[in-house]
Amino acid sequence: MRALPALALAVLVAAGCNNDKPHATAATAKPVVEGPGAKAERVTLPPPGVAPPAVAAGATVDGMWNLALKTLKGQPMSLADYKGKAILVVNVASKCGLTPQYSALEALQEKYAAQGFTVLGFPCNQFGGQEPGSPEQIEEFCSTTYGVTFPMTEKIEVNGAGRHPVYQALTPIADASGHTGDIRWNFEKFLISADGASITRFSPKTTPDDPAVIAAIEQALPKK
Repeated sequence: MRALPALALAVLVAAGCNNDKPHATAATAKPVVEGPGAKAERVTLPPPGVAPPAVAAGATVDGMWNLALKTLKGQPMSLADYKGKAILVVNVASKCGLTPQYSALEALQEKYAAQGFTVLGFPCNQFGGQEPGSPEQIEEFCSTTYGVTFPMTEKIEVNGAGRHPVYQALTPIADASGHTGDIRWNFEKFLISADGASITRFSPKTTPDDPAVIAAIEQALPKK
């Protein structure tokens, strides 16, 4: 049998590495980036659908607003900097099959930022070592490949003994399937309403441009 070209073999090996992990759906896989310097396609957001029930935030998240964080550039920050906005908290990674979700996250930022919304990205290297880069490398990749304009924090841990206190507050929240606890993979999402009263959790495989996510965001925006 003729040997496969090296590039094709590498692709097959990479595809087989994460068969038991969440994969990109057709929506997330569409803006595939082919090589260095390539830019992802822009995402057109669909109309909102039906939002899943939000969970009352309760006392577990009252203390998270002033927890110390740092931006990707090392500047001090906290969730309180965005209080009064709907916040979509996402643990992100640059070398994951779900990384193209960045395109839809940026589309949400562009559409809803002026209405009181922000995505907040938390780089994390705990899932398959898929966020290995330095802060500078992460920033360059996100800005040049996906045109990311939303804020991002320094690299953190979201599971285990080193779980950041923000995620200690968020992970007890259940998603629509009833899942609570550990983050399952890159690009799990928590939508905090602008009034801070409710949180909606979405699995990594639920894309940012899913009509249910869009509906939840529109419900979570500041009331006029």
